Amino acid sequence: MGDWLDDELPRLNRAILSGDAPPGTLADQARDVLPHLPVVDRLTTEQARRFVVRLGFVGASVARHYQEWNPGGKATPERAFDGLSADGRPFRDYFAALADRTGLGHYSRDSYASLVRWNVGTVEVRRRDELMSVLPGVFDDGRIRSYTGTPGEERFFLLIKQSEAIELAVNDVLDPLGRAGNGLLTEAAIERVRIATDLIDAMRRLFLAFASLPPEQTMPADHFLDVFRQFAVHWTRDDIPPSGALDPEALKRDFLLGVGLPGYDRHVRRLFPALLRHERAALEELMTQPTLPERLLAGLGRDAAELRADAAGGGAELRRLIGQHPALIDWYRLLNAHARAAGAHLMLSKKFLFKPQRRRDEAGQGDQPLVSNRRGTTGMNELFLERLTRARQEHVLAPLRGVLSGETAEKVPDAEVPSAALVSVSLIG
Repeated sequence: MGDWLDDELPRLNRAILSGDAPPGTLADQARDVLPHLPVVDRLTTEQARRFVVRLGFVGASVARHYQEWNPGGKATPERAFDGLSADGRPFRDYFAALADRTGLGHYSRDSYASLVRWNVGTVEVRRRDELMSVLPGVFDDGRIRSYTGTPGEERFFLLIKQSEAIELAVNDVLDPLGRAGNGLLTEAAIERVRIATDLIDAMRRLFLAFASLPPEQTMPADHFLDVFRQFAVHWTRDDIPPSGALDPEALKRDFLLGVGLPGYDRHVRRLFPALLRHERAALEELMTQPTLPERLLAGLGRDAAELRADAAGGGAELRRLIGQHPALIDWYRLLNAHARAAGAHLMLSKKFLFKPQRRRDEAGQGDQPLVSNRRGTTGMNELFLERLTRARQEHVLAPLRGVLSGETAEKVPDAEVPSAALVSVSLIG
C-alpha cells in the first residue's frame, strides 16, 4: 500500500501528463488499491495523519485528471471519485473520516497542513545556539511526498515549511508581549522585538536566496504553472484548495503586528474551513484584540493618526517621542522587517506565477483551464497582493520613517553579525 501511494502514484502522474498512459489509468488502479486501506477506527491519530497526507495526493490526482479530460468536469468535480471506495464507503467519506480521526479538525480534503507541515520532515530553527522552534512532520523516512516525485516540487514544499517554522519562532517570541500590559518598552520586551526582527529578516533572506537560484535548482516556471498548481483543483465546487495563503503562522503574524487593509479579517475568515481547529481558535482570538503596535501607542497615550499628523507637520513631536523612548526604533525595525519580508514573498509570487502568466497572455497563449494562473487558489490576484504588501509597509509606526536617518532606521541591532548568520533553519527528519 505504501509503495503504491508513495512511488507508483507520482510515476502514474508523470506518465499521464506526458501522454504515456491513458488519463483514467490512475483512477482504475485506485479502484483496486483503495479497498485495502485500513478501517479508520483502528488507526492511531498519527497513522490517520499519514494517510491524510498520502490520500490527499490521491484525491488531487484523480480530481485533476478527471477535470482535465472530461468536458464539463470542472462543473461536477465530485464525479471524479465515482466508483472509488475504501472501508466500504465512498472515497470522500473515507477521507473525511480520516480527517476527523486526526483529532485536529483537518479539512475533508487535502490542505496546507497535510501537504506541507505533515508531509515535510521536522524542521528546526535556531538563533545562534538557541532552539527557537520545532515544526514536526508525521513521517520519519526522510522523504517529501509530491504529485510527480520531481525535485522541484519537493524543494517548493520544503521552502514553504522552512518559512512557516521561522514564522512559528517569530510568533512564539512576540505572542507573550500581547499579555504584557503597557510593558512593551521594557528591556525584556525589546530583546524579544530584536530577536523577532532577526528571525523575520532571516525568512526574507530565505525567499531571496530561493529566487536567486537557477530554475533547475528550484522549480521551472512552466512546471509550477502547468503541473504543480494544476493539482490544486476543487474536490467539490465550493471547497478551498490548498495554498500557501493558508499558512496559519503568517496569518497570526499579520494580526500580531497589524495589517491596515479593510476587509482583511473577512478574507481570512473565509479560509477558516481549511485550517486546523486550534489554528482557527488562535486567529479568532488575535482578530478580536488590539495589535502589538496599537497596544504600544496606547501605552504612550498616542494613536496612529497623531503620528501621521505630526509627521506631516515636520515631525518635531515624533523626534521628542523618540528621544524619550528610543526603543521605538526597535519596534519600527520590526514592523519594517515584516513589510520587507512581505515584499520578498510578493517577489516570489511575481517570479513564479504572475510574470510568467503575463508573458503567456501577451503571447496569446491564454490561461490554464483547470486552475487559473492569474490568481492564487484562494482568489488573491496580483493587485490584491500588492495592496496587502503596501498595507504592511504603511504600518502604524511608518510616520517615524521621515524623521529617522536611513542608517538608524535600517541597521540591525546586531550590526556586526548579519541575521542570516544568526539564524539557521534545518530539516532534521
